[in-house]
Amino acid sequence: MTDKRYVLTIATGKKLYLDMAVTLARSFYLWHHDSSITFQLVTDLPDDHIAADIKPKIEVINVKPGELGEGFSPKLHLDKLAGNGQTLFVDSDCIIYSNLSPVFDKFKGHSVSVTGNYISNGEWFGDIAAVCRRFNVPHLPKFNGGIYYLENGPAAVKVYQTARDLEKQYDEIGFVRLRNRPNDEVLMALAMELNGQKPIPDDGSILAEFVNFKSGIKSRLLKGQAELYNKPGHPLYQQQWHLTRAQPAIVHYLGHHNQKIPYIKESLLLSYLFKNKLPVWLARLITFFRVTIPFKTVTVLKNIFRPVYHSLFGARAIKKSERIID
Repeated sequence: MTDKRYVLTIATGKKLYLDMAVTLARSFYLWHHDSSITFQLVTDLPDDHIAADIKPKIEVINVKPGELGEGFSPKLHLDKLAGNGQTLFVDSDCIIYSNLSPVFDKFKGHSVSVTGNYISNGEWFGDIAAVCRRFNVPHLPKFNGGIYYLENGPAAVKVYQTARDLEKQYDEIGFVRLRNRPNDEVLMALAMELNGQKPIPDDGSILAEFVNFKSGIKSRLLKGQAELYNKPGHPLYQQQWHLTRAQPAIVHYLGHHNQKIPYIKESLLLSYLFKNKLPVWLARLITFFRVTIPFKTVTVLKNIFRPVYHSLFGARAIKKSERIID
């Protein structure tokens, strides 16, 4: 294995993923402007869709539409995309809050890994105890698929080939679909366990998201600070989760969280800094007036008038997510 390090993301299908990948890349270069780590973008979209301020900095890997599958399936092909050395896959809807060299150091020596803990029963996109019995394994690593780590080679290829084979049996195994598609997380979890690959214990320092941390977030991107909370006593406290606070290098703004503050605030701030090349103080000021004040005002008004609206017109129909592939 060489000492080369890569951060790799995938943006295929819809342009919204490419737009998020650009935000991810900008957050990467906020902390890695003099780094030897290469940022790689895998896409089936035209290169001219990539923001001009980012395109010269990154390595673009072009694939054909559907070449890696649809939905979450492209993440089962990382062994075909990763170079020699250490590769950290980061989902396009993430933001990076610090230099990632310590993350690479923690993962070094693992052929395939994630940050997570083990689960042997309960529900996680299926009956985990039943899956473990079927495959004669004691447990599965449970994690968020916002990041994957691999050191490409025969061991990594074996894990990913196993995951691709398991995908063909997804419904038969008893796994539950996510947005009408096989979920990469449970496939990779089973593939890792069957091939003896272990997770790094999740201590909240590498990745955090809003499944386990539902009590709020403080985001100060330019200071390199993100704190996510799982507070006892909070209405959405997750008692089964072992952490009450995380200070991660990467935040995964999954689902609707990339359509609200702080994601939209940090995304616009990065755009002003990289695309428009504004000074920090001006970028912050414009973002505050364009995003923070309007968003918080609308949120307060919605909370005040929502009960009245519901009493008069009923609940609005839920809009179909752009992430669902027909």
